[in-house]
Amino acid sequence: MGVTNVGFVGLGTMGGPMCARLADTGHPVRAFDLNPDALDAAVAAGATAAGSAAEAASGADVLLTSLPAPLHVEAVMSEAGALEALSEGSVWVDLTTSRPDLIRRLAGEAPEGVAVVDSPVTGAVDGARNGTLTLFAGGESAAVEHVRPLLERLGRVIACGALGTGCVTKLVTNQLWFVGAAALAEGLAVGVRNGVELRDLWEAIKDSVADSFVARHDAPSIFAGHYDPSFTLGLCVKDLGLLAELESAVSADLPMTTAARAAFEQAAERYGIDGPELSVARRIEDDAGLSLRLDGDWVPHWEA
Repeated sequence: MGVTNVGFVGLGTMGGPMCARLADTGHPVRAFDLNPDALDAAVAAGATAAGSAAEAASGADVLLTSLPAPLHVEAVMSEAGALEALSEGSVWVDLTTSRPDLIRRLAGEAPEGVAVVDSPVTGAVDGARNGTLTLFAGGESAAVEHVRPLLERLGRVIACGALGTGCVTKLVTNQLWFVGAAALAEGLAVGVRNGVELRDLWEAIKDSVADSFVARHDAPSIFAGHYDPSFTLGLCVKDLGLLAELESAVSADLPMTTAARAAFEQAAERYGIDGPELSVARRIEDDAGLSLRLDGDWVPHWEA
């Protein structure tokens, strides 16, 4: 891929650092966000400010969108005119954790000659900053391969199949994360309340069959007591709602996912939808009257 004109809409917690990485590659990036501070940060990182989502899309070889939820994707691409502004030969890559049927419908409404790829990401804010994300790409293979060199500036690209499968794959990975996060909090509470020192327990978890990304990456946010505000309980509940739509295709009970959904909904009711994602652990601490604080140099992952 030679020089690519990039449009980028959505400069939030994940979109901002992703846009900054792309602006640092030598590709011209025209960015837009409703938040002027986020747009200023993108400009400081090397992007050019667009006056609207449609302006960011106009003239872009590749338009990337990173938005909180499906309703925002609909608003940007349909209501704000970004989809209509794309030109023949361009590719729209949606990085949002969204609804598979929405991306397929919008692809059907795209101008002739515009390809669409859904490629939600995982790897948290540190992955976005450091280019170590994993991107789950769904779409025609030619379109995925066309944008692969650009997306690989952000991390590893896994082609998942037809359009919409990127969203499905991301939601499944979140499904397992939700279960793992809720279970980790319960395990820590059981061990501590029964006399195991928290640091010893954590080391044992990491060096056993219980090891996981959750145990290594997320436990320090519990130990520090900030519970990771980079992702909110509202977004957790949103993703769990999207998962419920996919679960309807499985003719079986899914008790682990059902329990995780209840745990996150309970935490959201207690601490608010803007509360940090690992408040599922805080709820257990508060109810049990115990503390999972642990002294250490817990650098927030979004600053790593």
